[in-house]
Amino acid sequence: MDLKQIEQQAALAAAEVLEQAKLQMGDICVIGCSTSEVGGEKIGSASSMDIAGAIFRGIQPVLRARGIFLAAQCCEHLNRAIVIEREAAEQYGYAPVNVLPQPKAGGSFATTCWQNFMEPVAVEHIRAHAGIDIGGTLIGMHLREVAVPLRISQKTIGEAIVLCARTRLKFIGGARAHYQEDKL
Repeated sequence: MDLKQIEQQAALAAAEVLEQAKLQMGDICVIGCSTSEVGGEKIGSASSMDIAGAIFRGIQPVLRARGIFLAAQCCEHLNRAIVIEREAAEQYGYAPVNVLPQPKAGGSFATTCWQNFMEPVAVEHIRAHAGIDIGGTLIGMHLREVAVPLRISQKTIGEAIVLCARTRLKFIGGARAHYQEDKL
Protein backbone atom coordinates (compact mmCIF):
# COMPACT_ATOMS: atom_id res chain seq x y z
CA MET A 1 0.00 0.00 0.00
CA ASP A 2 1.17 3.47 -0.90
CA LEU A 3 0.32 5.42 2.28
CA LYS A 4 1.05 8.79 0.67
CA GLN A 5 -1.44 7.99 -2.10
CA ILE A 6 -4.06 6.96 0.48
CA GLU A 7 -3.49 10.24 2.33
CA GLN A 8 -3.93 12.21 -0.90
CA GLN A 9 -7.08 10.30 -1.85
CA ALA A 10 -8.58 10.92 1.60
CA ALA A 11 -7.77 14.64 1.41
CA LEU A 12 -9.36 14.91 -2.03
CA ALA A 13 -12.51 13.11 -0.87
CA ALA A 14 -12.82 15.37 2.17
CA ALA A 15 -12.31 18.51 0.09
CA GLU A 16 -14.97 17.44 -2.41
CA VAL A 17 -17.46 16.66 0.34
CA LEU A 18 -16.89 20.05 1.97
CA GLU A 19 -17.33 21.78 -1.37
CA GLN A 20 -20.59 20.01 -2.21
CA ALA A 21 -22.11 19.80 1.28
CA LYS A 22 -21.65 23.52 2.04
CA LEU A 23 -20.78 22.80 5.66
CA GLN A 24 -20.46 25.68 8.09
CA MET A 25 -17.97 26.23 10.89
CA GLY A 26 -18.92 24.00 13.81
CA ASP A 27 -20.72 21.38 11.70
CA ILE A 28 -19.85 17.69 12.05
CA CYS A 29 -18.57 15.33 9.36
CA VAL A 30 -18.72 11.66 10.35
CA ILE A 31 -16.16 9.27 8.90
CA GLY A 32 -16.69 5.52 8.86
CA CYS A 33 -13.54 3.72 7.79
CA SER A 34 -12.57 0.11 7.26
CA THR A 35 -8.80 0.07 6.98
CA SER A 36 -9.13 -3.60 6.04
CA GLU A 37 -11.14 -2.65 2.94
CA VAL A 38 -8.71 0.16 2.09
CA GLY A 39 -5.96 -2.48 2.15
CA GLY A 40 -7.94 -4.80 -0.13
CA GLU A 41 -9.15 -7.20 2.55
CA LYS A 42 -12.58 -8.09 3.95
CA ILE A 43 -14.01 -5.58 6.42
CA GLY A 44 -12.90 -6.34 9.98
CA SER A 45 -10.17 -8.77 8.98
CA ALA A 46 -6.93 -6.77 8.62
CA SER A 47 -7.05 -3.60 10.71
CA SER A 48 -4.13 -1.26 10.00
CA MET A 49 -2.97 1.64 12.14
CA ASP A 50 -0.67 2.76 9.30
CA ILE A 51 -3.58 3.07 6.87
CA ALA A 52 -5.69 4.77 9.55
CA GLY A 53 -2.92 7.29 10.12
CA ALA A 54 -2.68 8.09 6.42
CA ILE A 55 -6.44 8.64 6.18
CA PHE A 56 -6.44 10.80 9.30
CA ARG A 57 -3.54 12.89 7.95
CA GLY A 58 -5.50 13.37 4.74
CA ILE A 59 -8.89 14.26 6.21
CA GLN A 60 -8.25 16.11 9.47
CA PRO A 61 -6.35 19.12 8.07
CA VAL A 62 -9.03 19.65 5.40
CA LEU A 63 -11.82 19.65 7.99
CA ARG A 64 -9.89 21.63 10.61
CA ALA A 65 -9.09 24.40 8.11
CA ARG A 66 -12.85 25.02 7.73
CA GLY A 67 -13.69 24.60 11.43
CA ILE A 68 -15.55 21.32 10.84
CA PHE A 69 -15.53 18.66 13.56
CA LEU A 70 -14.36 15.19 12.54
CA ALA A 71 -16.37 12.37 14.12
CA ALA A 72 -14.97 8.84 13.79
CA GLN A 73 -17.39 5.93 13.79
CA CYS A 74 -16.18 2.94 15.77
CA CYS A 75 -16.72 -0.59 14.51
CA GLU A 76 -19.60 -2.84 15.49
CA HIS A 77 -17.72 -4.19 18.53
CA LEU A 78 -18.36 -0.82 20.17
CA ASN A 79 -21.89 -0.58 18.74
CA ARG A 80 -20.71 2.03 16.23
CA ALA A 81 -20.00 4.57 18.98
CA ILE A 82 -18.41 7.84 17.88
CA VAL A 83 -15.05 9.37 18.81
CA ILE A 84 -15.30 13.16 18.74
CA GLU A 85 -13.64 16.17 20.34
CA ARG A 86 -15.06 17.06 23.77
CA GLU A 87 -15.77 20.57 22.45
CA ALA A 88 -18.12 19.15 19.80
CA ALA A 89 -19.83 16.81 22.27
CA GLU A 90 -20.47 19.73 24.62
CA GLN A 91 -21.60 22.06 21.82
CA TYR A 92 -24.19 19.52 20.65
CA GLY A 93 -25.14 18.08 24.03
CA TYR A 94 -23.80 14.56 23.35
CA ALA A 95 -23.17 12.63 26.57
CA PRO A 96 -19.76 10.93 26.77
CA VAL A 97 -19.56 7.21 27.53
CA ASN A 98 -16.67 5.24 29.03
CA VAL A 99 -14.87 3.25 26.37
CA LEU A 100 -11.40 3.33 24.88
CA PRO A 101 -11.25 2.26 21.22
CA GLN A 102 -8.61 -0.24 20.15
CA PRO A 103 -7.72 -1.47 16.64
CA LYS A 104 -9.70 -4.71 17.08
CA ALA A 105 -12.50 -3.22 19.22
CA GLY A 106 -13.40 0.17 17.85
CA GLY A 107 -11.24 0.09 14.74
CA SER A 108 -7.92 1.53 13.70
CA PHE A 109 -9.38 4.81 12.40
CA ALA A 110 -11.33 5.55 15.60
CA THR A 111 -8.25 4.58 17.63
CA THR A 112 -6.09 6.92 15.56
CA CYS A 113 -8.56 9.76 16.06
CA TRP A 114 -8.60 9.08 19.82
CA GLN A 115 -4.81 9.26 19.88
CA ASN A 116 -4.64 12.47 17.85
CA PHE A 117 -7.61 14.57 18.98
CA MET A 118 -6.92 17.34 21.48
CA GLU A 119 -9.50 16.07 23.99
CA PRO A 120 -11.29 12.96 22.66
CA VAL A 121 -14.49 11.52 24.06
CA ALA A 122 -16.70 8.67 22.92
CA VAL A 123 -20.44 9.17 22.53
CA GLU A 124 -23.16 6.75 21.49
CA HIS A 125 -25.06 8.85 18.97
CA ILE A 126 -24.63 11.97 16.88
CA ARG A 127 -26.54 13.71 14.08
CA ALA A 128 -23.79 14.71 11.63
CA HIS A 129 -24.27 17.20 8.82
CA ALA A 130 -22.29 15.13 6.28
CA GLY A 131 -20.23 11.98 6.12
CA ILE A 132 -17.77 9.81 4.26
CA ASP A 133 -18.15 6.04 4.33
CA ILE A 134 -14.88 4.35 3.41
CA GLY A 135 -15.34 0.63 2.80
CA GLY A 136 -19.02 0.03 3.58
CA THR A 137 -19.13 0.86 7.28
CA LEU A 138 -22.75 2.13 7.14
CA ILE A 139 -22.58 5.65 8.62
CA GLY A 140 -26.27 6.39 8.04
CA MET A 141 -27.19 5.93 11.69
CA HIS A 142 -25.05 8.98 12.52
CA LEU A 143 -26.42 11.39 9.91
CA ARG A 144 -29.29 13.82 10.37
CA GLU A 145 -32.64 12.57 9.11
CA VAL A 146 -32.64 13.73 5.50
CA ALA A 147 -29.47 12.42 3.87
CA VAL A 148 -28.63 13.29 0.27
CA PRO A 149 -26.01 11.27 -1.65
CA LEU A 150 -22.98 13.17 -2.90
CA ARG A 151 -21.22 12.10 -6.07
CA ILE A 152 -17.53 12.85 -5.84
CA SER A 153 -14.75 12.06 -8.30
CA GLN A 154 -12.72 10.16 -5.67
CA LYS A 155 -14.57 6.81 -5.90
CA THR A 156 -12.06 4.83 -3.84
CA ILE A 157 -9.47 5.22 -1.14
CA GLY A 158 -6.97 2.44 -1.59
CA GLU A 159 -9.15 -0.53 -2.51
CA ALA A 160 -12.22 0.65 -0.55
CA ILE A 161 -15.32 2.11 -2.14
CA VAL A 162 -16.14 5.63 -0.95
CA LEU A 163 -19.76 6.77 -0.49
CA CYS A 164 -20.59 10.26 0.73
CA ALA A 165 -23.64 12.14 1.92
CA ARG A 166 -24.74 15.52 3.12
CA THR A 167 -27.92 16.30 4.97
CA ARG A 168 -30.53 18.95 4.43
CA LEU A 169 -33.37 20.43 6.41
CA LYS A 170 -36.73 18.66 6.13
CA PHE A 171 -39.28 20.18 3.79
CA ILE A 172 -42.57 20.84 5.54
CA GLY A 173 -45.81 22.19 4.21
CA GLY A 174 -47.85 21.40 1.18
CA ALA A 175 -48.40 22.53 -2.39
CA ARG A 176 -48.33 26.23 -1.46
CA ALA A 177 -45.15 26.04 0.60
CA HIS A 178 -42.05 27.91 -0.50
CA TYR A 179 -38.51 26.99 0.50
CA GLN A 180 -35.24 28.82 1.08
CA GLU A 181 -33.17 28.01 -2.01
CA ASP A 182 -29.87 28.32 -0.13
CA LYS A 183 -30.96 25.56 2.28
CA LEU A 184 -31.64 22.92 -0.39
